[in-house]
Amino acid sequence: MGNSAPSKIKRHQHHQQQKTCCFMSKEMDAAATDSVSESTLNEFRIPSFIFQPELEVSDDGSPSPPPQYPVLVFINSKSGGQLGGDLLLTYRSLLNEKQVFDLGEEAPDKVLRRIYLNLEMLKPRSKLADEIQQRLRIIVAGGDGTAGWLLGVVCDLKLSHPPPIATVPLGTGNNLPFAFGWGKKNPGTDPNSVMSFLNQVKKAKEMKIDNWHILMRMRAPRGGPCDPIAPLELPHSLHAFQRVSPTDELNVEGYHTFRGGFWNYFSMGMDAQVSYAFHSERKLHPEKFKNQLVNQSTYAKLGCTQGWFFASLFHPTSKNIAQLAKVKVMKRHGQWQDLHIPHSIRSIVCLNLPSFSGGLSPWGTPNSKKQRDRDLTPPYVDDGLLEVVGFRDAWHGLVLLAPNGHGTRLAQAHRIRFEFHKGAANHTFMRIDGEPWKQPLPEEDDTVVVEISHLGQVNMLATHDCRSKSINDPLTTSNHDDGDDDSDEDESEHGEGRKKFGAADTFRIPDGVDIAHLS
Repeated sequence: MGNSAPSKIKRHQHHQQQKTCCFMSKEMDAAATDSVSESTLNEFRIPSFIFQPELEVSDDGSPSPPPQYPVLVFINSKSGGQLGGDLLLTYRSLLNEKQVFDLGEEAPDKVLRRIYLNLEMLKPRSKLADEIQQRLRIIVAGGDGTAGWLLGVVCDLKLSHPPPIATVPLGTGNNLPFAFGWGKKNPGTDPNSVMSFLNQVKKAKEMKIDNWHILMRMRAPRGGPCDPIAPLELPHSLHAFQRVSPTDELNVEGYHTFRGGFWNYFSMGMDAQVSYAFHSERKLHPEKFKNQLVNQSTYAKLGCTQGWFFASLFHPTSKNIAQLAKVKVMKRHGQWQDLHIPHSIRSIVCLNLPSFSGGLSPWGTPNSKKQRDRDLTPPYVDDGLLEVVGFRDAWHGLVLLAPNGHGTRLAQAHRIRFEFHKGAANHTFMRIDGEPWKQPLPEEDDTVVVEISHLGQVNMLATHDCRSKSINDPLTTSNHDDGDDDSDEDESEHGEGRKKFGAADTFRIPDGVDIAHLS
């Protein structure tokens, strides 16, 4: 009994020593981690004088080296439920808060004009300013519409050295981030996740992608506005989509002419209608759309409730593309040609990137026989061509989930033109880069015209294993998968009922969507 008390005291002292050593070890590890983190973050931080050119600037004797990968960060704080706001706070805590911008507070065109003006003013006084301008990169966090907004602004600025752009997936579909290897699931907002993304930006490669100009012209009404939707709430991806001025060469007397741009896709028909219903519901009840999984489940449910899985029963043929519009395409520097649209097609997609509707690839890769016989090529992001694909109904869309599945390949085009005349339908639905609107169609004997043409190219940042391929990369042009199924792009006019369930055993509901809630 007498020896037990000292023994307990010794054991307690030993335990305390172990705890102290463990605690000190953890503190040392944390300090080392912080040191490495600070060193890494300094590669991305932009000094404050870049944003305040009135400060005294001197490069002589500066103790810190210039940032190797200076970034401007634009975040849509309303994207991804609470994720956008949380991500904004994390980036501002890790970087110079002056280089992180909330798109809900300031438009990116104003920010970039101001910063590039500052850089030009600072160049005579600071070599660092010139180095930052040459190395500058942009990170944009938001949905596809937000990413398209930034791409459009950078394109409009016509910079001599435009910064490449990396996209953080904060939306529902996230087609742009997925196409360039940044994933399609909403990211973590903690410091470690942000640092991991910054390290990916550091290692990323630059890729050029085509951008596309869209023009829409409709007769001016005798009374009232003639906006694509009222009240006017056009997508950010149509950042420049506005009436042209009376002096613009595109202006036509008696018509309203609108113009804008896109980078991923333009679509019309059933897919845009479901998207429009989703966006309308989200505007009415934003509290119900707080995370990506709920959004995707709601999207799938709307596709069911609107009847697109049984479109031939629930939707009149007046909504089919061939009945809505006359379509013309132009190959590179060629002549306009009428494009035959099978009467069963209810949705048409003009695709620039190999990612649509949450990462699916509607064009696929044509096999060598189809490349030869139909003059088709794999889908490159910088070849100056749009892939034009059609779908009959939602079942047809599910073919994309099958190996080598694809939609009805209609054409590849350098320009495409839709002409809408007075008909049975008084409106249709259109969508650009994930953002839809309801488009009125002619009620009198006139025409609504939508024309898409190649405009130029912009720079993206991409991971080295991304799915987007360049026509100028010999590895991607020679290693394209030649596999292709014998799907029905050459379908007959009466093939709809026979073929739409043809690959049903290969279909699957996307991960995370509860089929019990799709009724």
